[in-house]
Order: sequence, then structure tokens, then C-alpha cells
Amino acid sequence: MKNVLPTLFLSILLLCCESESKLTFEIAQLENTSCSNCPEINISIPRALGETRIAEKINTTINEELIYTLKFEDSINVDSVKGAMESFTQSYQGFKKEFDEETISWEAKANGEVSFESSFLLSITLNTYTFTGGAHGYAATTFLNFDKGKNLELEPYQLFKDLEGFIALAEIKFREAQEIPKTSNINATGFMFSGDRFHLPENLGFTEKGIQLIYNQYEIASYADGPIELLLPFEEVNQFLKKEYQVII
Repeated sequence: MKNVLPTLFLSILLLCCESESKLTFEIAQLENTSCSNCPEINISIPRALGETRIAEKINTTINEELIYTLKFEDSINVDSVKGAMESFTQSYQGFKKEFDEETISWEAKANGEVSFESSFLLSITLNTYTFTGGAHGYAATTFLNFDKGKNLELEPYQLFKDLEGFIALAEIKFREAQEIPKTSNINATGFMFSGDRFHLPENLGFTEKGIQLIYNQYEIASYADGPIELLLPFEEVNQFLKKEYQVII
């Protein structure tokens, strides 16, 4: 009993510290309702609350991703989500004015959520979709990873102490999931990896079950194939992560 009580107390203390370290978010809703001749814009994203450096960094990064998604013309200078929505609307109205009968209504949608949070790390998943005419629209998933203590957005490679080891594991698991023989080239079954060599996707992030790898449409396969996903459990990837980003299940 003497040994059990200190252990129990430590566990409770760690849980309390973990709870206190969690950030607070609200859902921000943005819609384009200014006119009847406007494209559909529907945005639902998390906003970090509080006047802290990490909250500011998170919100700024999300805004930059939305601006990139909504900004239709590169020549226009846009520095806010509202400005990007106005730019998207004006571009649509310009096309409709010039090609009235041929212009199908445009769409822009985005939604996001906190997919993982620990004392040191935060991952946000941002799903976007835009349609500006043509055969189909474009959907993408973006992971945004943050070091809460350093107030930084992290590039995927910054999560790892052994990146090459993680890539090797990811390739093994990818081949197993996609039934690609070990002795065959990575593109043997129809994938389109550059140089016929396996590489990590542009987007990977943390979920409650492990590290999620997402190859968006066109990244390694055709549009019809959709996004290609791979989940690697923490018990398999912890050995490759920096100590502060390891997740013990």
C-alpha cells in the first residue's frame, strides 16, 4: 500500500497537469451571404482562445492556409480571410459576367478540428474543397503541427530524431497496405512516386491512434483514386520521434 499511494498520486498529478496544459478553442463559422450572385463559401474552423503566442501562431497559420485556398488570382494582394473571400467572389462574378451561360457556380469549403493534443504538441486537421469550373473540384487535407512550448509550427521532418528510420518503416507499411511486393518498384502497381522512389506525403500529423499519412489527390495517384491514407500506431513510431513528441499509449 505504501508503494501504491505515491504512484497513484503521481498519476493523478500528471493527468491534472495534462488537462491544465490543453488549449481552449471555439469554432468560427464564415459564410458568403452578401449577395444572391455569389459563390458558395462555407468555413468552419477552430480558433485558439487567449492572448498567448501559441494561440496567435495557430490562428495566423490557419488563416494563411485559408487565404491560400481562397485566393484565385496570384496578382491580387490579400492579407485576411475576409479579403480572400471577397477576392474569390469577385473572380467568380468576373467570370460569370464574361461567360454567363457557361459559368457554373463556384464553391469553397473548409472545416478543421484538433486531431491531437499533448503537453508539447498540437495537431490540427484542415479539410478544404474548391470548385471553380471544369470536370471536378479539388479536395485536400492539410495537417498543421505545432510545438506548444516553442510557439512554432513544425515541418514534418522536425518531429523526428530518426527520419530515415521512419521513412523506411512507412515504406514497409505502405507496401503491405497497398499489396506492393517487396522486390518490386514502388510504382509497380500504378502509383506515381517521383523517380519511382517512395517518399513521405506533404502532409502528416498526429491523431489519437497514431501518425496519419495522407497523400492528397494527384500527389502519387490519379484524381479518381482519391486520397491515399496510412495510419502508423504510436507503439511502432515512437522510437523515431523526438522524445518530447513521443506518445505513450
